[in-house]
Amino acid sequence: MKREFGIIGYPLHQSASPAFFNKKFADEGIDACYLPFEIADINELPRILDEHKELCGFNVTIPYKLDVMKFLEAMSDEAKGIMAVNVVKVTRDKEGRAHLTGYNSDVIGFTRSLEPLTKGRHTKALILGTGGVSKAVAYSLRSLGIDYILVSRTQSSGAIAYSDLTPEIMHTHTLVVNCTPLGMVGHGVDKCPEIPYELLTDRHLLYDVVYNPEETLFLQKGAERGAATKSGYEMWYLQALASWEIWNSI
Repeated sequence: MKREFGIIGYPLHQSASPAFFNKKFADEGIDACYLPFEIADINELPRILDEHKELCGFNVTIPYKLDVMKFLEAMSDEAKGIMAVNVVKVTRDKEGRAHLTGYNSDVIGFTRSLEPLTKGRHTKALILGTGGVSKAVAYSLRSLGIDYILVSRTQSSGAIAYSDLTPEIMHTHTLVVNCTPLGMVGHGVDKCPEIPYELLTDRHLLYDVVYNPEETLFLQKGAERGAATKSGYEMWYLQALASWEIWNSI
């Protein structure tokens, strides 16, 4: 039987994963297919598992990286530390029941993509957004020895608000990572996080985890101020390869 893989999320029209994996399978002669499972409610997942007996693993995207955890029997150490999951491996027992293990390949992709760009040049960062991918970015920055501040639309016990970004904070925090969906196809390509772009300089690096489009408004506005920019495409590509490694691990 042909193995199946896929992605769950809502919406999914912006996802490049089905095209990437199906091309990989065709190019490498792998007897498998990759399916988009666009579900409006995470509680539809058991139905998918029941209808697709050959499903060996799936990716998880917005907005289910946290919600999917209630269906898991185990998680990797990274996923536990981040408390967000974007890769799920599916195994079945003799009765055909599905058993799910969660992983986080976002942290792998982000770390491998960012590390060559830092090399001691950036020691403090701003993480824009507090969702699932921001948790992976925070985990990665800690592993790289980079201090960070979480920034959100409203102030909370763990994050400051965009309106709290002072010239001093912008001067010292030269790495700015957008972990919101703003600028993504389907989430407003004409939108960007409300940071004080006029305070950016050529000392700053703007990293956007969004990969579609490759150049978001966030990156465009940073480039206009002379900042270095990095699209999320390489992060996405590296985490996709890590997903494949996870699904094929024993």
